[in-house]
Amino acid sequence: MPFTSANEKPATNLIKTPDEIEKMRMAGRLTAKVLEAVGTIIKPGVTTAEIDEFCERYIVDTLKAIPGSKGQYGYPYTVNTSVNRVVCHGVPSPTQILEKGDIVNVDVTVIKDGYYGDSSKTFCVGPVASHAQRLVDITQECLYEGIKQVKPNATLGDIGHAVQSHAEKHGYSVVREYCGHGIGKKMHEEPHVMHYGLPGKGMRLQAGMTFTIEPMINQGKAAIKSVTKNNWTIVYTADRRLSAQWEHTILVTDTGFEILTLRDEEKDMF
Repeated sequence: MPFTSANEKPATNLIKTPDEIEKMRMAGRLTAKVLEAVGTIIKPGVTTAEIDEFCERYIVDTLKAIPGSKGQYGYPYTVNTSVNRVVCHGVPSPTQILEKGDIVNVDVTVIKDGYYGDSSKTFCVGPVASHAQRLVDITQECLYEGIKQVKPNATLGDIGHAVQSHAEKHGYSVVREYCGHGIGKKMHEEPHVMHYGLPGKGMRLQAGMTFTIEPMINQGKAAIKSVTKNNWTIVYTADRRLSAQWEHTILVTDTGFEILTLRDEEKDMF
């Protein structure tokens, strides 16, 4: 789930202990399983409320875990479902029916033994237009380019620069109002992980840090428009063009990185 500083005062403990890391590995594996499972039901005719219900039942009944987003900041659902021009914070609805050609980001958090995993994936609903598929693919690549920068003594600016450079090289723009975040016992901890920046700038990474990288990439301009419905803020592209997002929870290791929410379909990519 994307973080803004207005949401919650972050925690200050940046380095996780070996025991905490092991608990986060478990939460991350379970989070990955949710996105693997929900992909089997995403097709034309499915409502975003059905996606939410599927994820909740899978987390609670199959994984014996807790939906991490439900109840955060008063949010009543298990996942965010952001369709087409929705940048983030899309709210599941029984009247929102997915159509062939849509793209939908499903953002899920799972709590296990008191620790959070957080990940999202943008799914294509049936065959999609080539321009939509390209946005989805490049956004995933932006995430991976950011992840590849993670290692001890690298900086947060290195991550943001890699994401921004890849997006802009392909003619896309980076949403700047929302960012990745530290994660652990709380969903949102320090540090703030921006998806733009300069190499060598910002906080230096240390082994034991855990945080999300979750770029929101727009097909058109970076400008966004926020609309509050039922006390929840949904974020849209201002120019009504498409937006995509991908997210992983990352551990800084002694030699580089570990993707705690890595799905089976991605294991050959790293």
